[in-house]
Amino acid sequence: MTGQTIAIDATIDAPLDKVWRCYTDPAHITQWNFAADDWCCPTASNDVRVGGRYAARMEAKDGSFGFDFEATYTEVSEQEKLSYTMEDGRTVTTSFEPAGAGTRVATIFEAEAQNPVEMQRDGWQAILNNFKKHTETA
Repeated sequence: MTGQTIAIDATIDAPLDKVWRCYTDPAHITQWNFAADDWCCPTASNDVRVGGRYAARMEAKDGSFGFDFEATYTEVSEQEKLSYTMEDGRTVTTSFEPAGAGTRVATIFEAEAQNPVEMQRDGWQAILNNFKKHTETA
């Protein structure tokens, strides 16, 4: 861990209740939780409560590489905020707030030390952009 935090955000053209549902429902998570079109998220589970677990499998569509992303929720405020700790101890907080007719989703996460900060920001932002696209068309 670097101790450095990274912030990303997007404003989704959808009401808060739909944004929350698409962000937390595993059936939706598998449709958006990847950074590039040649990747996919074949499985996801989400127990949205303090102490509950989030798990998602992300992998290249050609099967050449994949990994499991797992975390435990430390704070859950329905349609407002989700905080969790990843298995390596880094923390993530995502907030949801009305923004005109849409919803602003903002995530702050602790950077890891293996990859450049810019690469991490770009990857997480690409996933959030996929979420935006999915939610607006779902």
